[in-house]
Amino acid sequence: MDTGNQKRRTRSWRSWFKQKHKSREGSSHFTDFSDEGYGSSDDGLVTSIGMESCISTNELRVFVGSWNVAGRSPVGSLAVDLDDWLNLKDAADIYVLGFQEIVPLKIRTIIGVEDSTPVTEWNTLIGKTLNNKYGCPWLTPRLNTIPSQSYYYAKGIPDPQRRFSVSSETPFREWRKVEHGKRNDGWSKYKLMASKKMVGVFISVWMKKELTKKYRISNVKVCSVACGIMGYLGNKGSVSVSMSIEGTSFCFIAAHLASGEKKGDERRRNYQVLETFRRTTFSRQRSRPLTMLGHDRIFWFGDLNYRLYLEDSLARQLVKKQDWRALQEFDQLRRELEDGGVFQGWKEGNIEFAPTYKYSSSNFNRYSGGLPSRSGEKQRTPAWCDRILWYGKGVEQLSYFRSESRFSDHRPVSALFSTQIEIMDPNRQTAALHTIHPTITPPNQTHDDDDDDADDYDGDCGGSSSIQAREGKRSNPYCH
Repeated sequence: MDTGNQKRRTRSWRSWFKQKHKSREGSSHFTDFSDEGYGSSDDGLVTSIGMESCISTNELRVFVGSWNVAGRSPVGSLAVDLDDWLNLKDAADIYVLGFQEIVPLKIRTIIGVEDSTPVTEWNTLIGKTLNNKYGCPWLTPRLNTIPSQSYYYAKGIPDPQRRFSVSSETPFREWRKVEHGKRNDGWSKYKLMASKKMVGVFISVWMKKELTKKYRISNVKVCSVACGIMGYLGNKGSVSVSMSIEGTSFCFIAAHLASGEKKGDERRRNYQVLETFRRTTFSRQRSRPLTMLGHDRIFWFGDLNYRLYLEDSLARQLVKKQDWRALQEFDQLRRELEDGGVFQGWKEGNIEFAPTYKYSSSNFNRYSGGLPSRSGEKQRTPAWCDRILWYGKGVEQLSYFRSESRFSDHRPVSALFSTQIEIMDPNRQTAALHTIHPTITPPNQTHDDDDDDADDYDGDCGGSSSIQAREGKRSNPYCH
């Protein structure tokens, strides 16, 4: 082959690559490579690409909260309680809020048609509480159902070009109209990312608006698992949100498990935990559904209803002494975590606050029962029913506390986490041109060198062959 012709082909390839690389500026994905100016030549010279790994990490602060509101609707005065619960003096990047019993657990609400009104009311109040802290007006969200299963935010793409869609099961705000200036809340600090309700269990996920422009957010999906009456009604169960931020996947599970403090009731809760693990999945295109444990960072929270292996009078004595360490020795969930009955390998922060359940309906300053003169009042041993757990590497709990709202017979709990996300830095991406001289390999002998070069080119997990490199397979920068 003519040497000058080969040099021209090489220059043409270099020019083509620079142009393609420039056009990808601001995106974390690599495009497929064409075979044009790239194939084998008469003298066996093959040009391939080696992409240097450019994964770095950033920190996000995630607030996770849970509250059983005892079937009560949000009212105006509740904004003060929310402000205290959300601890807005130390604002987080993401707020993940789980509620239980946002509607009364009666037959008509359990087996009837889902009513979106409570979702609207709670999301409105949450949005006002988050955004009014910054003097930002926040109007009542308009709910939409868009026939899709996920949405995707691409970094560096102007708002009109962004694609935004959500699960048809879930009512969402149509944020594009906000960004286009058709509504008067363009200065909102936080955005509603996902919201899902099943009877009384409800999850709402919010993120700082600036982060939706800074990071690639994709694959936001929802799932609900009903495991209440007869094993399939929604008075008990969970609602979950799955999402990816850059190269890190998150799963948030808000749950309400079986109640009861009789001996053996903990086994029903354990069973519902296992059912939630088994049945929580999120659909993916051209791939198997993503399971709960398939995520990098997982947060499970809610009214888990685990009680104390302790007589009522002894429990109240320890509560009065504020001896939380001694009281935790009898905590059912702590026993399960230690024995590996459920939540094997999961973590929970140290509990340094009073039990969150059950407070008297006539006097929310004291626990229900315990006084013989209170006829007709439910006798319930105080317990830490409301909990927050997590699973996965790269998570550090910064705080774990309860708030003192007297809105219901439960006290809300919350935890603040610092977590790492993996990102691809487009400014550090480099490309190198490698010259590969193919050799004739005898039978039963492997191409070790060629495989190494192919791995440099192709980022798919598990590597690839040199033939795949020549065919221009897409690289995957997020393989672990």
